[in-house]
Amino acid sequence: MTRSTGRFLLVLLGLYTVFRLFTTAVLLWITDVHQDPVIFSGEVHRYFDLATLWDGAWYESIATTGYPDEIPRDEHGMARQNEWAFYPMFPTLAKWLMALTGWPFAVAGPVVALVVGYAAAVVMGLLLRERVGAVAALGGVALFAAFPTAPVLQVAYTESLATLLLCIVLWLLMRRQWWAAGAVALLTGLARPIALPLGLVALVAVVLRWRRRREEPVPRGEYAGMLGALVGCGLSGLIWPALVWRGTGVPAGYTETMSAWRQGEPVTPFGPTLEMVKWQFGDPRGVWLLLGFFVLLAVMMLGPWARGLGPVLKTWSLGYPFYLAAALDPWTSIYRYLIMLFPVFVVMIGGGWAPSDKRANPTWLIVLRTVVLVALFLGWQVWWSWELFRFEPPRDNPP
Repeated sequence: MTRSTGRFLLVLLGLYTVFRLFTTAVLLWITDVHQDPVIFSGEVHRYFDLATLWDGAWYESIATTGYPDEIPRDEHGMARQNEWAFYPMFPTLAKWLMALTGWPFAVAGPVVALVVGYAAAVVMGLLLRERVGAVAALGGVALFAAFPTAPVLQVAYTESLATLLLCIVLWLLMRRQWWAAGAVALLTGLARPIALPLGLVALVAVVLRWRRRREEPVPRGEYAGMLGALVGCGLSGLIWPALVWRGTGVPAGYTETMSAWRQGEPVTPFGPTLEMVKWQFGDPRGVWLLLGFFVLLAVMMLGPWARGLGPVLKTWSLGYPFYLAAALDPWTSIYRYLIMLFPVFVVMIGGGWAPSDKRANPTWLIVLRTVVLVALFLGWQVWWSWELFRFEPPRDNPP
């Protein structure tokens, strides 16, 4: 490690720690002053009870008792909500930490999320530094750490783990480490359902490499590696449904389980998203706003101000939101999914220009924009935490 890299990492870790302390203070404020006491077990500090609500409770069940042997069903034969909807890597890591330390899941789960979040910030920072320089990279990590939904980086949720694996895959694809990228992509299939947009990124990286075959001949071994990367991304989307089938004996066990969160209704591409924007903003205004969002995103990521990011990061930034709109229900959870759009943060602060471009923003302007956006994000984070981490029985919207 060079001295400049060491300094960079020290600053990055310092920034990330400051934002985690801020989030901790917000959650403690909500926990100690405004939280309904019904959520507290009395067995651990109240903060950890708060940190294992909602999805955390499902992961605790998996870590302590495992997955059910069959799909739980109601009197009509429809699948009930159950543990098979949640991917196994995070609760497995927590279970290992529980065995090593004797901690309960309420402590082990948030600790795993916190530690993995630090690792994600480091990989993200080094990846971005390689593309857009140290200042823009630090700005991007700062906005990631201060994002309104950043509390999920230190509670029993999988955003930190998914971001770490994502950053590793993207970095490996950028460096043409095809076999390693495919292997890590396969691991994401046990952590988060992002195979489709990740496969698109790998395909773009492979096609661009193939197009440069005259300037840079492609050895036969590299062709095999490129195929391995594509296969790894493809299999990552199949591995968990296959394991659910094996564990329950039901071929469609995973999709049936996921439909339980939608009252048994299958998801049609873009259907839930269009219904939600129409309900929120009216028809056709909601549709136009959705289209406007994607047009704005395309302008941000396809202009010269994002050229420094390179095709891998730009493809992820365009493909991932499209996937979210096509495949998921846009409810309260959608906000935390967006934290994985970290390359967009770099463009927002004006740091996406190629370092050699004379139009690149000066350092002071990138820093100023970062400070302003961080302040806005932190204020938004307080509001978001207040709305979603205060549990109001008998039920409430999850983060």
